[in-house]
Amino acid sequence: MRRFFVILTLSSFFFACGQYEAPKPRGYFRIALPEKEYQVFDAGFPYRFQYPAYAEFVPDSRSWAEPYWADVVFDSFSARLHLSYKPVADQENLYKYLDDAHTFVHKHIPKATAIHDEQFMMEESRVFGMLFRIRGREAASPLQFYATDSTDHFLRGALYFETTPNNDSLAPVIDFINRDIWHLLSTLEWQQSSGN
Repeated sequence: MRRFFVILTLSSFFFACGQYEAPKPRGYFRIALPEKEYQVFDAGFPYRFQYPAYAEFVPDSRSWAEPYWADVVFDSFSARLHLSYKPVADQENLYKYLDDAHTFVHKHIPKATAIHDEQFMMEESRVFGMLFRIRGREAASPLQFYATDSTDHFLRGALYFETTPNNDSLAPVIDFINRDIWHLLSTLEWQQSSGN
């Protein structure tokens, strides 16, 4: 009987030392991205632009929201591009808005591995500004921008996902929406609002 257990134990070690299966690397679900198609937003705001047909423009109805604040909502990605508009009264006013925009970006430094900024200037439409791409797995807002004509208008945007930040898995969606934001900025035009 004792010999049987010894043989059984040795044979189990022999068979157990055969194939070794390494754990598979973590994978992410494939994300279906829609075809690029745009529509015009032009509803009496001091700005107009083209935004994706697969998104919805929603005026900000929160109690502290200022006039002409809004969200471009990407329901299929659980994301929203928050837009905050400020009229520019004078140069001091503009410098404050620019400083605030940079402060909001720099708040992400503890979670960011890099912050890339890209300046843009559309002389014909008088749209000048900067887009910030915030790299880092846990950065709350991976894309932010500001645009201004430097005399009357200032528009700031920040992309947020309604999930726990994991920008490694969201990278394809962030790249996809980044192209939409560039399209929005390239079609941005300033207007006299219906309230002015």
